[in-house]
Amino acid sequence: MNSEPLYDPATIQLETSLGYYLAKARNVLVMRTDQALKPLDLTSPQIGVMLLLASGRARTPLELSREMSYDSGSMTRMLDRLEKKGFVSRTRSEADRRIVELSLTERGRDAAGQLPVIGAAVLNEQLRGFSRAELDLLIAMLVRIVDNSPAGDCAPCSFDEALP
Repeated sequence: MNSEPLYDPATIQLETSLGYYLAKARNVLVMRTDQALKPLDLTSPQIGVMLLLASGRARTPLELSREMSYDSGSMTRMLDRLEKKGFVSRTRSEADRRIVELSLTERGRDAAGQLPVIGAAVLNEQLRGFSRAELDLLIAMLVRIVDNSPAGDCAPCSFDEALP
């Protein structure tokens, strides 16, 4: 492994910065995903909530906040919007009235079922010209970048902004 620094503060340029291209790539994916989601009246940040609820990996606002690394205020606002649009319903837990349980409505389940198709279409379009080996290498390198983070810095890094 190379332990020599790859960037020199004296010569680093925006056009050669990994951070610049990671941010640019993320912004392009978010923009394209948002455009593809317009018919469903969803946005890319809302995908994570929909998929986590659909899969059963989260059932409460606290669980969603932890899974997506959102603060409780941001999650509450997102859930308010999803509830207002008819995708999510909130009910008080029968076992503990302090706990709010979340579930997808019929509209939410229908939308969640369409998300894999939309996500795959957006990614396939954005990855046009890439081979499977190139995609696998890109993912492996991004995993290495994430794994280089000090322990706990990225916990939990699942979904984050929940791109497809």
